Amino acid sequence: MTARAEPAPLRLPQLDRFALLAAPGLAYLGLIYALPLALLLLDSLRDADGAFTLASYAAFFADPFNMSVLWRTLRVAALTTLLALLIAWPTAFALARAQGLAQTLILAAMVLPLSVGVIVKAFAWSILFRTQGPINQMLTGLGIVEQPLRLLFTETALIIGAANVFLPFAVLPIYAVIRQIDPALSAAAASLGATPWFRFTRVVAPLTAPGVVAGGAFVFSLAVSMYVIPSLIVGERQQVLSMLIARSFLFLRDEQFGATVSAILLMIAVAVVMGSSWLVARMSGGRA
Repeated sequence: MTARAEPAPLRLPQLDRFALLAAPGLAYLGLIYALPLALLLLDSLRDADGAFTLASYAAFFADPFNMSVLWRTLRVAALTTLLALLIAWPTAFALARAQGLAQTLILAAMVLPLSVGVIVKAFAWSILFRTQGPINQMLTGLGIVEQPLRLLFTETALIIGAANVFLPFAVLPIYAVIRQIDPALSAAAASLGATPWFRFTRVVAPLTAPGVVAGGAFVFSLAVSMYVIPSLIVGERQQVLSMLIARSFLFLRDEQFGATVSAILLMIAVAVVMGSSWLVARMSGGRA
Protein backbone atom coordinates (compact mmCIF):
# COMPACT_ATOMS: atom_id res chain seq x y z
CA MET A 1 0.00 0.00 0.00
CA THR A 2 1.53 3.23 -1.15
CA ALA A 3 1.65 6.22 1.16
CA ARG A 4 -0.47 9.19 0.18
CA ALA A 5 1.63 12.15 -0.96
CA GLU A 6 1.45 15.11 1.34
CA PRO A 7 0.02 18.23 -0.34
CA ALA A 8 2.56 20.89 -1.08
CA PRO A 9 2.44 23.72 1.42
CA LEU A 10 0.84 26.92 0.21
CA ARG A 11 3.53 29.47 -0.54
CA LEU A 12 2.66 33.12 -0.50
CA PRO A 13 4.42 35.30 -3.05
CA GLN A 14 7.42 37.01 -1.54
CA LEU A 15 7.36 40.77 -1.44
CA ASP A 16 10.22 42.32 -3.34
CA ARG A 17 12.23 44.31 -0.84
CA PHE A 18 12.93 46.94 -3.47
CA ALA A 19 9.18 47.49 -3.73
CA LEU A 20 9.28 48.81 -0.18
CA LEU A 21 11.25 51.77 -1.49
CA ALA A 22 8.08 52.95 -3.22
CA ALA A 23 6.02 52.77 -0.02
CA PRO A 24 6.74 56.36 1.16
CA GLY A 25 5.92 57.78 -2.25
CA LEU A 26 2.72 55.73 -2.55
CA ALA A 27 1.66 56.73 0.95
CA TYR A 28 2.28 60.38 0.13
CA LEU A 29 0.27 60.17 -3.10
CA GLY A 30 -2.53 58.32 -1.34
CA LEU A 31 -2.78 60.90 1.43
CA ILE A 32 -2.22 64.08 -0.54
CA TYR A 33 -3.74 63.12 -3.91
CA ALA A 34 -6.02 60.08 -3.82
CA LEU A 35 -7.84 60.85 -0.56
CA PRO A 36 -8.91 64.40 -1.51
CA LEU A 37 -10.09 63.13 -4.90
CA ALA A 38 -12.14 60.40 -3.21
CA LEU A 39 -13.74 62.97 -0.91
CA LEU A 40 -14.44 65.19 -3.91
CA LEU A 41 -16.13 62.29 -5.68
CA LEU A 42 -18.29 61.62 -2.63
CA ASP A 43 -19.35 65.28 -2.53
CA SER A 44 -20.53 65.02 -6.13
CA LEU A 45 -22.76 62.07 -5.20
CA ARG A 46 -24.43 63.65 -2.17
CA ASP A 47 -27.36 66.04 -2.10
CA ALA A 48 -28.10 68.69 0.51
CA ASP A 49 -29.52 66.05 2.87
CA GLY A 50 -26.49 63.79 2.59
CA ALA A 51 -28.24 61.11 0.50
CA PHE A 52 -26.40 59.56 -2.44
CA THR A 53 -27.76 60.58 -5.82
CA LEU A 54 -26.73 61.09 -9.45
CA ALA A 55 -28.95 64.13 -9.84
CA SER A 56 -26.01 66.52 -10.16
CA TYR A 57 -24.58 64.52 -13.09
CA ALA A 58 -27.98 64.36 -14.77
CA ALA A 59 -28.37 68.11 -14.35
CA PHE A 60 -24.92 68.75 -15.79
CA PHE A 61 -25.47 66.71 -18.96
CA ALA A 62 -28.99 68.10 -19.40
CA ASP A 63 -27.76 71.71 -19.53
CA PRO A 64 -26.86 72.81 -23.11
CA PHE A 65 -24.38 75.39 -21.78
CA ASN A 66 -22.49 72.78 -19.77
CA MET A 67 -22.37 70.47 -22.78
CA SER A 68 -21.00 73.27 -24.96
CA VAL A 69 -18.27 73.90 -22.37
CA LEU A 70 -17.50 70.16 -22.26
CA TRP A 71 -17.16 69.86 -26.04
CA ARG A 72 -15.07 73.03 -26.20
CA THR A 73 -12.74 71.64 -23.54
CA LEU A 74 -12.30 68.35 -25.42
CA ARG A 75 -11.87 70.12 -28.76
CA VAL A 76 -9.24 72.52 -27.44
CA ALA A 77 -7.38 69.69 -25.70
CA ALA A 78 -7.43 67.51 -28.84
CA LEU A 79 -6.25 70.32 -31.15
CA THR A 80 -3.57 71.36 -28.66
CA THR A 81 -2.33 67.77 -28.52
CA LEU A 82 -2.31 67.48 -32.32
CA LEU A 83 -0.37 70.73 -32.77
CA ALA A 84 2.12 69.81 -30.03
CA LEU A 85 2.76 66.39 -31.59
CA LEU A 86 3.23 67.86 -35.07
CA ILE A 87 5.97 70.09 -33.68
CA ALA A 88 7.39 67.57 -31.21
CA TRP A 89 7.90 64.66 -33.61
CA PRO A 90 10.51 66.27 -35.91
CA THR A 91 12.01 68.09 -32.92
CA ALA A 92 12.56 64.78 -31.13
CA PHE A 93 14.29 63.35 -34.22
CA ALA A 94 16.52 66.42 -34.44
CA LEU A 95 17.34 66.12 -30.74
CA ALA A 96 18.19 62.42 -31.06
CA ARG A 97 20.35 62.87 -34.15
CA ALA A 98 22.17 66.01 -32.98
CA GLN A 99 25.49 65.75 -31.22
CA GLY A 100 27.63 67.86 -28.95
CA LEU A 101 26.72 71.50 -28.53
CA ALA A 102 23.74 71.31 -30.90
CA GLN A 103 22.09 68.57 -28.85
CA THR A 104 22.77 70.45 -25.62
CA LEU A 105 21.17 73.62 -26.98
CA ILE A 106 18.06 71.80 -28.25
CA LEU A 107 17.68 69.90 -24.98
CA ALA A 108 18.08 73.11 -23.00
CA ALA A 109 15.45 74.79 -25.17
CA MET A 110 13.07 71.97 -24.23
CA VAL A 111 13.85 71.72 -20.52
CA LEU A 112 14.50 75.32 -19.45
CA PRO A 113 10.93 76.52 -20.22
CA LEU A 114 9.70 74.04 -17.60
CA SER A 115 11.38 76.18 -14.95
CA VAL A 116 9.31 79.22 -15.97
CA GLY A 117 5.88 79.51 -14.37
CA VAL A 118 2.77 78.90 -16.47
CA ILE A 119 1.44 82.35 -15.54
CA VAL A 120 4.55 84.03 -16.98
CA LYS A 121 4.30 82.09 -20.24
CA ALA A 122 0.56 82.73 -20.54
CA PHE A 123 1.07 86.45 -19.97
CA ALA A 124 3.79 86.44 -22.62
CA TRP A 125 1.43 84.92 -25.17
CA SER A 126 -1.32 87.39 -24.25
CA ILE A 127 1.13 90.22 -24.99
CA LEU A 128 2.10 88.67 -28.34
CA PHE A 129 -1.56 88.27 -29.39
CA ARG A 130 -2.64 91.82 -28.54
CA THR A 131 -4.01 94.09 -31.23
CA GLN A 132 -0.85 96.19 -31.06
CA GLY A 133 1.35 93.25 -30.15
CA PRO A 134 4.46 92.07 -32.00
CA ILE A 135 2.57 89.58 -34.21
CA ASN A 136 0.12 92.16 -35.55
CA GLN A 137 2.87 94.74 -35.94
CA MET A 138 4.88 92.28 -38.03
CA LEU A 139 1.87 91.35 -40.19
CA THR A 140 0.92 94.96 -40.85
CA GLY A 141 4.54 96.02 -41.33
CA LEU A 142 5.08 93.35 -44.01
CA GLY A 143 1.83 94.32 -45.71
CA ILE A 144 0.26 90.90 -45.18
CA VAL A 145 -2.81 92.48 -43.56
CA GLU A 146 -4.09 96.05 -43.65
CA GLN A 147 -5.69 96.08 -40.21
CA PRO A 148 -4.53 94.29 -37.05
CA LEU A 149 -6.13 90.89 -36.60
CA ARG A 150 -8.18 89.92 -33.58
CA LEU A 151 -5.98 87.20 -32.12
CA LEU A 152 -6.43 87.56 -28.38
CA PHE A 153 -9.56 86.02 -26.79
CA THR A 154 -9.86 83.44 -29.58
CA GLU A 155 -9.72 79.68 -29.49
CA THR A 156 -6.88 79.68 -32.01
CA ALA A 157 -4.72 81.76 -29.68
CA LEU A 158 -5.53 79.42 -26.81
CA ILE A 159 -4.48 76.35 -28.81
CA ILE A 160 -1.21 77.94 -29.96
CA GLY A 161 -0.32 79.18 -26.48
CA ALA A 162 -1.20 75.89 -24.78
CA ALA A 163 0.75 73.84 -27.36
CA ASN A 164 3.80 75.99 -26.70
CA VAL A 165 3.54 75.54 -22.93
CA PHE A 166 3.05 71.76 -23.11
CA LEU A 167 5.48 71.07 -25.97
CA PRO A 168 8.29 69.62 -23.77
CA PHE A 169 5.90 66.97 -22.45
CA ALA A 170 5.45 65.75 -26.02
CA VAL A 171 9.07 66.00 -27.13
CA LEU A 172 10.75 64.14 -24.27
CA PRO A 173 8.74 60.84 -24.46
CA ILE A 174 9.24 60.66 -28.24
CA TYR A 175 12.94 61.46 -27.83
CA ALA A 176 13.31 58.69 -25.24
CA VAL A 177 11.80 56.15 -27.66
CA ILE A 178 13.92 57.30 -30.62
CA ARG A 179 17.08 56.89 -28.54
CA GLN A 180 16.19 53.22 -28.02
CA ILE A 181 15.78 52.43 -31.73
CA ASP A 182 18.66 50.25 -32.95
CA PRO A 183 20.46 52.01 -35.86
CA ALA A 184 21.19 48.57 -37.30
CA LEU A 185 17.52 48.22 -38.29
CA SER A 186 17.80 50.97 -40.86
CA ALA A 187 21.09 49.54 -42.13
CA ALA A 188 19.51 46.08 -42.44
CA ALA A 189 16.61 47.52 -44.43
CA ALA A 190 19.07 49.34 -46.69
CA SER A 191 20.96 46.09 -47.32
CA LEU A 192 17.70 44.59 -48.57
CA GLY A 193 17.26 47.39 -51.10
CA ALA A 194 14.94 49.70 -49.15
CA THR A 195 15.07 53.35 -50.14
CA PRO A 196 15.72 56.04 -47.48
CA TRP A 197 12.06 57.13 -47.62
CA PHE A 198 10.88 53.53 -47.22
CA ARG A 199 13.27 52.96 -44.31
CA PHE A 200 12.03 56.06 -42.53
CA THR A 201 8.29 55.60 -43.11
CA ARG A 202 8.11 51.81 -42.74
CA VAL A 203 10.91 51.00 -40.27
CA VAL A 204 11.90 53.97 -38.12
CA ALA A 205 8.69 56.03 -37.89
CA PRO A 206 6.39 53.18 -36.73
CA LEU A 207 8.80 52.41 -33.88
CA THR A 208 8.22 55.90 -32.47
CA ALA A 209 4.48 55.25 -32.05
CA PRO A 210 4.70 54.38 -28.31
CA GLY A 211 6.45 57.68 -27.64
CA VAL A 212 3.86 59.56 -29.69
CA VAL A 213 1.02 57.96 -27.75
CA ALA A 214 2.68 58.63 -24.40
CA GLY A 215 3.47 62.24 -25.31
CA GLY A 216 -0.05 62.75 -26.62
CA ALA A 217 -1.52 61.40 -23.40
CA PHE A 218 0.66 63.75 -21.34
CA VAL A 219 -0.32 66.80 -23.37
CA PHE A 220 -4.02 65.94 -23.54
CA SER A 221 -4.25 65.31 -19.80
CA LEU A 222 -2.61 68.67 -19.12
CA ALA A 223 -4.57 70.57 -21.76
CA VAL A 224 -7.97 69.23 -20.74
CA SER A 225 -7.51 70.47 -17.16
CA MET A 226 -5.62 73.75 -17.75
CA TYR A 227 -6.98 76.82 -15.99
CA VAL A 228 -4.41 79.64 -15.99
CA ILE A 229 -3.77 79.61 -19.75
CA PRO A 230 -7.43 79.92 -20.88
CA SER A 231 -8.13 82.43 -18.10
CA LEU A 232 -5.42 84.78 -19.39
CA ILE A 233 -5.74 84.19 -23.15
CA VAL A 234 -9.52 83.82 -23.73
CA GLY A 235 -11.00 84.91 -20.39
CA GLU A 236 -14.66 84.30 -19.63
CA ARG A 237 -15.74 84.50 -23.26
CA GLN A 238 -14.91 80.86 -24.00
CA GLN A 239 -15.01 78.91 -20.79
CA VAL A 240 -13.60 75.43 -20.24
CA LEU A 241 -14.38 72.89 -17.53
CA SER A 242 -11.64 74.07 -15.18
CA MET A 243 -13.11 77.57 -15.26
CA LEU A 244 -16.54 76.19 -14.36
CA ILE A 245 -14.95 74.46 -11.38
CA ALA A 246 -13.25 77.64 -10.19
CA ARG A 247 -16.44 79.66 -10.58
CA SER A 248 -18.46 77.07 -8.66
CA PHE A 249 -16.09 76.93 -5.68
CA LEU A 250 -14.88 80.53 -5.55
CA PHE A 251 -17.89 82.61 -6.57
CA LEU A 252 -21.12 80.58 -6.59
CA ARG A 253 -20.23 78.53 -3.49
CA ASP A 254 -21.90 75.54 -5.18
CA GLU A 255 -19.61 72.79 -3.94
CA GLN A 256 -21.69 69.92 -5.31
CA PHE A 257 -21.65 71.29 -8.87
CA GLY A 258 -17.92 72.02 -8.61
CA ALA A 259 -17.28 68.51 -7.34
CA THR A 260 -19.39 67.07 -10.16
CA VAL A 261 -17.45 68.91 -12.86
CA SER A 262 -14.18 67.96 -11.14
CA ALA A 263 -15.18 64.30 -11.14
CA ILE A 264 -16.08 64.45 -14.85
CA LEU A 265 -12.73 66.08 -15.61
CA LEU A 266 -10.95 63.41 -13.56
CA MET A 267 -12.77 60.62 -15.41
CA ILE A 268 -11.67 62.07 -18.74
CA ALA A 269 -8.04 62.28 -17.63
CA VAL A 270 -8.08 58.74 -16.18
CA ALA A 271 -9.67 57.36 -19.36
CA VAL A 272 -6.97 58.99 -21.49
CA VAL A 273 -4.14 57.67 -19.32
CA MET A 274 -5.55 54.13 -19.16
CA GLY A 275 -6.33 54.09 -22.86
CA SER A 276 -2.86 55.29 -23.79
CA SER A 277 -1.24 52.74 -21.45
CA TRP A 278 -3.23 49.94 -23.10
CA LEU A 279 -2.33 51.21 -26.56
CA VAL A 280 1.37 51.46 -25.72
CA ALA A 281 1.27 47.91 -24.32
CA ARG A 282 -0.29 46.66 -27.55
CA MET A 283 2.31 48.47 -29.66
CA SER A 284 5.12 47.08 -27.49
CA GLY A 285 3.84 43.54 -27.75
CA GLY A 286 2.59 43.46 -24.17
CA ARG A 287 5.95 44.37 -22.66
CA ALA A 288 4.87 47.82 -21.41
